[in-house]
Amino acid sequence: MARCTKEEALATRNRLLDAAEHVFAEKGVSRTSLHDIAEAAGVSRGAIYWHFKNKADLFNAMMERTTWPLEDSLHQIGHDPALDPLHELQRAILDAMRKIASDERIRRVFEVATLKVEYVDELLAVKARHLQCYVDAVFQMERSLREAAARRGAPLRASPSMAAQGLHALVVGLINSWLLAPEAFELVGVAEMALGAYLEGLGLAPEPEQQVAPAQ
Repeated sequence: MARCTKEEALATRNRLLDAAEHVFAEKGVSRTSLHDIAEAAGVSRGAIYWHFKNKADLFNAMMERTTWPLEDSLHQIGHDPALDPLHELQRAILDAMRKIASDERIRRVFEVATLKVEYVDELLAVKARHLQCYVDAVFQMERSLREAAARRGAPLRASPSMAAQGLHALVVGLINSWLLAPEAFELVGVAEMALGAYLEGLGLAPEPEQQVAPAQ
C-alpha cells in the first residue's frame, strides 16, 4: 500500500483533533477512549498511534492547536515600557474573555480543559500542562501589578503575590461560571466591572489617557 503524503497525514491529524474536541466535549476526557476518537474521525485506531503516543499526547496537541486565550493574551504584554502595565493587563484579560465568548472552537476546547477533564493516571501530563499555564499566568499578573504600583508610586493594598492569586481566581471563576450557564450573564461586561472593582480595591486605576474601552 502506498505511503500517504505529508498533506494527507496532516489532514488525518487534524481530523483526529477535530473529532477529539467533539467527543471530549460530549463524554468527558476520562470516559473517552482512543477507539471513540478514531471511530468519530473515520480512521483506524492505528492512525491515532501514528500521530500521538497516547490520549494525553492527543489532548495536549488539541490544546496547543487552540491556544488558551488568557495564556496567549498575557504573553503579549510587558514588552513596551511606555505602556501602562495595568492597562495592558486589563486589555489582555478582556481580550481573552471576548475570544472565549465569541469563538466556538476556543469555547469548546476551554470547556473541555476546565470542566471535563479528570487528572487520572493516564492524564497526569495534562495536569502538568495546566499547572504550568497557571504558574505562568500568575507570574505575569504579579509582574504587571507590581509594575503598575511602582509606576503610580503607591504600594498595593495586598502583597503582589496575594493580589495576583486573587486576580487569577477571579478570572478563572468568571470563565467557569459562564461556561456552566452562558445565558446567565454577559461575560465581557461582567468581567470588565469585576476587574475594575478588584483593581480599585488594590489601590490601582488605569491612567486617564489609557482607560480600557467599554465592552461591546
